Order: sequence, then structure tokens, then C-alpha cells
Amino acid sequence: MDRVGTSVEEEVSSELSRARILITGLTGNSGIDVARTFADLNVRLVVHTAELSPELVELFAFLSQSASEIRLHTLDISTANSAARFAQTSAQAFGGLDAAINMTSISADEINAIADDADLEALIESKLAPLAQLTRVIANRMCLVMSEGLVLNVVNMPEPRDARSAAICGVIRTALAAMIAQEARAWADKGVRINGVGPRAFFDGRAGAYLASEPDVASLALHLASRRGRALSGHVFDATGIDG
Repeated sequence: MDRVGTSVEEEVSSELSRARILITGLTGNSGIDVARTFADLNVRLVVHTAELSPELVELFAFLSQSASEIRLHTLDISTANSAARFAQTSAQAFGGLDAAINMTSISADEINAIADDADLEALIESKLAPLAQLTRVIANRMCLVMSEGLVLNVVNMPEPRDARSAAICGVIRTALAAMIAQEARAWADKGVRINGVGPRAFFDGRAGAYLASEPDVASLALHLASRRGRALSGHVFDATGIDG
């Protein structure tokens, strides 16, 4: 089994070497393992963060040692229009993209601040509208250069602690799933795969497969970006305990 596992890792490593990978929404709590996983494969990496802390500067220097090439962007992409402009620029960095992992985070404070349905709808709009625009522009650029590719949209949230937070997670996951399904249908015949990672809306220990850590998300992203994941599109994978 060890030999089989090593063979699979070597296959994926060879396949994705120098692949053009975009990672957006990197923060000190989100995306670090994803960035490291792809950088270790000698990819050409475009990294976006709006939180250029000393820790992330250090991480960027570390990634530069293993990635084939790397570019860093710090623009604000918190609105749909700014996300679309950034996507156009980033997609041209290496003449196109093979995969994009777009992340957004919802904090415990943002969840606690929800007082009614209007607040929840506004929060969902603010988080998902930029992801939707990134998805559309990146997918369109892939089509223009006749390149198959992957867009993976990740919504990070704290694990639900009670029925209220579980209900909020459920609504957010449903909205993400609707967006993923719509975009997956729109780009299905063009070779662009659209998938998502969203919150697992249970807090009472119910069983079921889910991603339990950011390394799990990184492994999923790697699988979906490789040939082994090319049959998967329109899926939302459950995650829990991955705080925003």
C-alpha cells in the first residue's frame, strides 16, 4: 500500500509540475496548507491576500523556495466588481490558469451579528458574490485559451455550536451549492469544472464523510486539479472545524 500511495503522489506531482495555480483569500487562518501543498509540486503560483501580516510575508518567502514561479497580489477583492477586475489580471499572469482555489471566511463574530433574515442574506451576498465573479471570469479566460481547468470555491466557517449556528451554516451551504450548480452547468461543455467546499451544518455528532482540517481541503484541491478529479463538477464537499 505504501508503494501504491507513493506512486499516486509521484503521478500527481509529475502531472501538476509547473501548472498555473491561483489561490485567493489567503489569510493567517485560511489557505496556508493549500498554498504549501501546491508550491511543493513546483507549480507556478499566483497568491492573493488582503492580510499581508509578517507571518504571511514569511510564508510567501517560504513558498518562493519551492514554487516554480510565484506572484503575490494584495488588492481588495471583497466586492463583485473588484473580484472580476482581479480575476482578469491574475488569469493573464502566466498566460492562463489551470486551477483556481478561491476562499472566503465567515467569522464567529459575523455569525453572532446576524439578527434577522435580511442580515443573513446580506452576509451571504457579501461572501458569495465575489466568489461567483471570480468563477465566471476565470472560467471564461480558461475557455478563451482553450484550456480545461478547475475552480474550487471554499467557504470557511467555525464549527456549529448550537442549533442557531447550524441553521445559519445550512442556509449558507445551500446558497453555495446553488451557485456551484449553476456555474457548473454553465461551463460543463467547455471543460471547466466548478466545485465547492462548504460548512457541515450539524453540531450534534451525526456521522457522515466530511473534511475535518485544512490539510484535508488541500488534499481535495490537489485531487480535483489532477486528472483523477476530472469527472467531478458541481459538487459541494462538507467541511467542519475549519475556522474563518
